[in-house]
Amino acid sequence: MASRIERLRKKFDALYIDAFMVTNEANIFYLTGFDLMQGDGELLITKDAAILITDDRYATELQEFDSDEVVATITRDYWGALNQICQGMQIEVVGFENTIDYRIYDVLDEIMTADIVPFDGLIESMRAIKDPDEIEKIRWAAQIQSAGYEYVLSFIELGMTERQVANRLDFWMKEHGAESASFPTICASGANAAMPHATAGDKEIEEGDIVTLDFGYSVEGYTADMTRTFAICDIDPELKDVYKIVNEARQAVIEAAKVGIHGDQLDAVGRQIIEAAGYGDEFNHGMGHGIGLSVHELPSSYGPNASDVILQNNQVITVEPGIYIPEIGGVRIEDDILVTHGGVEVLTTAPTELEIVKC
Repeated sequence: MASRIERLRKKFDALYIDAFMVTNEANIFYLTGFDLMQGDGELLITKDAAILITDDRYATELQEFDSDEVVATITRDYWGALNQICQGMQIEVVGFENTIDYRIYDVLDEIMTADIVPFDGLIESMRAIKDPDEIEKIRWAAQIQSAGYEYVLSFIELGMTERQVANRLDFWMKEHGAESASFPTICASGANAAMPHATAGDKEIEEGDIVTLDFGYSVEGYTADMTRTFAICDIDPELKDVYKIVNEARQAVIEAAKVGIHGDQLDAVGRQIIEAAGYGDEFNHGMGHGIGLSVHELPSSYGPNASDVILQNNQVITVEPGIYIPEIGGVRIEDDILVTHGGVEVLTTAPTELEIVKC
């Protein structure tokens, strides 16, 4: 099977480039397996070589790095070394990721003798299709997160703050195999749950609160992304109805997901259920997004306008409908699913029925 670097090289002729420069840390890891932790340096892929240009802080790791494809150049002048290598190899056109900041582009534009051409999402489009090893790591991350949710239900108490809940979950996840949080954990209670991207704050958990817990953790570089909403004692009857609607929409989208479906079509399956219940205005984000090395990656957010998103075999996406009612609270339920020609696998295993705790 062709390596990821070889698959990238095969695109060069159609793109009219002689080489491609990778600066995104996740993309470097994807192509080489080397973790350039601080993102200092770049990877130059030519038709015959793969050269990691970085500094002596990584010298020890690079000595232990076992690769038949990648060689390293140690320098503090990343961009000058890049230009010298391109001159020495008579490279005339270098593609680069258009996500670099303007400061770096300004330097490259000044010193490079080769032409430089920006590209959007070239490696990200490769990352969208997961291989079996990647799928297994995401599955493992999702299983740990599902267990983490059960842990939260076991310890949460009235009077705890949202931040205390998030901190205890963070510690537990890392103790049980997670490497790091993919984003700041959301623990939103009561009226805070009406904000889709609320942060964990100093609000105390109270009787009658609805609590939304949204968290993502990486395992061997790959992340899952999961949301569950639960009740503290008896909650507003409207929120119980809303929970049923959101859960029905989540399940309908999962059942409709398949290879070849367009993003707007998949979104409509769940959104129509929410709109028919009278809460269309209270669902104000997309139905989901791709996950993998990053918590948001291709296929990017799919929603009402995502006709250009077409699900492919071995993509992993989230399904996360939500309804948010100001001053009362909100409900979001999020699963990670693997889409294949053989059907859909739900990777998150935590239960989705409404949990009522601490009564």
